[in-house]
Amino acid sequence: MQGKVRQLGIKIGTLPVGKKNCITDVAGVRVGHVTLDEPLDQHGGYACTGVTAILPHSGNVFQDKVTAASYVLNGFGKTTGLVQVNELGVIESPIMLTNTFGVPAVTQGTMRYMLDMNKDIGLTTGTINLVVGECNDSYLNSIRACAVTPEHAIKAIHQASNDTAQEGAIGAGKGMMCFGYKGGIGSSSRLVKIEQPEVSYTVGCLVLSNFGQSTDFLAEHYVASPTQSKSTLSPTDGSIIIVLATDAPLSSRQLTRVIKRCGIGLGRTGSHFSHGSGDIVIGFTTAHRIPHSTDQLVETRAQLREDHPIMNQLFAAAAEATEEAILNSLSQAQTTVGRNGHTVEAYSFQKAIET
Repeated sequence: MQGKVRQLGIKIGTLPVGKKNCITDVAGVRVGHVTLDEPLDQHGGYACTGVTAILPHSGNVFQDKVTAASYVLNGFGKTTGLVQVNELGVIESPIMLTNTFGVPAVTQGTMRYMLDMNKDIGLTTGTINLVVGECNDSYLNSIRACAVTPEHAIKAIHQASNDTAQEGAIGAGKGMMCFGYKGGIGSSSRLVKIEQPEVSYTVGCLVLSNFGQSTDFLAEHYVASPTQSKSTLSPTDGSIIIVLATDAPLSSRQLTRVIKRCGIGLGRTGSHFSHGSGDIVIGFTTAHRIPHSTDQLVETRAQLREDHPIMNQLFAAAAEATEEAILNSLSQAQTTVGRNGHTVEAYSFQKAIET
């Protein structure tokens, strides 16, 4: 397995990168994976899938919600919870990623985890809005077997840490493809700074990449190894889930403006948001903790001025981090064998073209 593309000399954008070049550079954010990689029967059935959990902070997210938003680039997807996220502008649960048919089980497991943590839900307070995103991994995974269970979701949450997140064919990314090669989990981060006053914010991105054919990939930007063979796989249009985290003080509406720019990073790699592709962005900021219960009539929160130049830096950070996270999902993935012997080759980066 290769390193991140930056270690291979491929530099994306102009903004500085966080210490870990990962979504966990945003203080408090944690990521956990559970990976399924095992035969299911004697007839080619194979579990090549998993679950990934992104926790906005180390506390109880239901009791201390975070400002959030989502944006649909192309809506061929089966997510849960985004209607309420956009209505109320908050996230109150871990953000979970899995395969398409794993959404019900992961939702169930996440609900069990949150109900155990919050004995008031459904009794003395309202219900909970759970956020689960998905991509279709059926080329490598026996998706009809529904191998993902609620326990896998709970385990992924328990295993979440603020270490540099594992990438490639891991967790929800185990069975995913990108541009006809092995894709999956990728992450990157950017630092946004101004001198007067001296302020620094972090933008982190994690993707679940599962889109595109090899002919879509903008190879003029990223050079393969001279021995790289061109993929002949013709997958369905696929999908990508993009999760963007920041500590910049933004309103839900401002977050929507920022996460729209993730589509620019996606497009730079060669995607055109295909008809059957679920291209969905989920964003949150850790700058605000919104208590579930309060006696206060009025809430007061700081937020950036709309016309301050730092907003343009945040836009650029979203685009750059998304593009690099996608490339990292490719560079960190390993050649993978799944159901019925289906094999997806890893993409071999060499260097960036000098410009």
